[in-house]
Amino acid sequence: MVRNRVAGLSASTEQQGTPRIIVDAFGGDHGPGPVVEGCVAAAREGHTVILVGHEDVVRAEISKYPDATSLPIEVIDATEVIGMDDHAAQAVRAKRGASMNVAMRALKDGRGDAVFSAGNSGAVMASALFTLGRLDGVRRPAIAAVVPLLTGRVVIVDAGANADCDADNLIQFAYMGSMYVERMFGVARPRVGLISNGEEPSKGNALVLATHPRLAESSLNFVGNIEGRELAAGHCDVAVCDGFTGNVVLKLAEGVSKLCFDLVRTAIRSRFHYKLAGAVLRPGLVKAGKVLDYAEYGGAPLVGVQGNVFIGHGSSKARAISSGVRTASVAVKTNLIPSMQSAVVASGVAR
Repeated sequence: MVRNRVAGLSASTEQQGTPRIIVDAFGGDHGPGPVVEGCVAAAREGHTVILVGHEDVVRAEISKYPDATSLPIEVIDATEVIGMDDHAAQAVRAKRGASMNVAMRALKDGRGDAVFSAGNSGAVMASALFTLGRLDGVRRPAIAAVVPLLTGRVVIVDAGANADCDADNLIQFAYMGSMYVERMFGVARPRVGLISNGEEPSKGNALVLATHPRLAESSLNFVGNIEGRELAAGHCDVAVCDGFTGNVVLKLAEGVSKLCFDLVRTAIRSRFHYKLAGAVLRPGLVKAGKVLDYAEYGGAPLVGVQGNVFIGHGSSKARAISSGVRTASVAVKTNLIPSMQSAVVASGVAR
């Protein structure tokens, strides 16, 4: 059965017990400090964490937390690091002892149930592909990024793994994205939209025009083309596009969110009576900021590989790391990978 071939999954883990989340301790812009801090916070919540990186450095960071000795935290030594500026595929091949490579091998060997890394996203994808491989029938794995909205969220697939795609790729992305939203967020029959420059079926580039009729004839809950403003308004649960478009949309959403809060902050500080009003509004603003903060979601899954792999934002700090551990744990508990394999079969697209 496919289930038995998926890295990190065992009958005991799927049915009971605490998932073991392998974390790349040297992934991210800020070094192992915030990663260890976030993992300690997650361990305090009861999550089992396996940190991978230079063991002496990792243990020195862990020792800063007196209660860590009683927490479910393990360490696996890794002698090398893949940097943010390294060429993804070349670095993955050249640095077999890199923390993310060691983490992927640990997942494949069954030492854990999921991997989380806030490191070089291209390298994480390459390491997962080289070590774990693709699910049966998957043409290209994709990044499924969660974008928080006023109410709920939308998942963008692909958010950066594949700059150039064909219609077959987008069909598979749609099925995998729909399954992700269904399993992770409990949404029955998620609404699937196709990102385009117009609502009409006749709008879009060659890729959108080729994909639209096939999605319309699929078994998915396809709601048609989605424009940028409709995406932000929550008109769909899954937004399908090529990775180039998805990454631009994702980064723009992050930038606009920060801009809005910077504008509000600047306005409040500009007048004394505005500051008084700001003090009254502060609880609501803090709540809104929390809803729109990527750190609440932690990581985006690399869907289509044979194992639970989550990619965090490069600038992730402790809260984002602990959120990523929680998200990965939910994925294991909900049997995400076997469900994803079923979604690929349902897409009707052969590799």
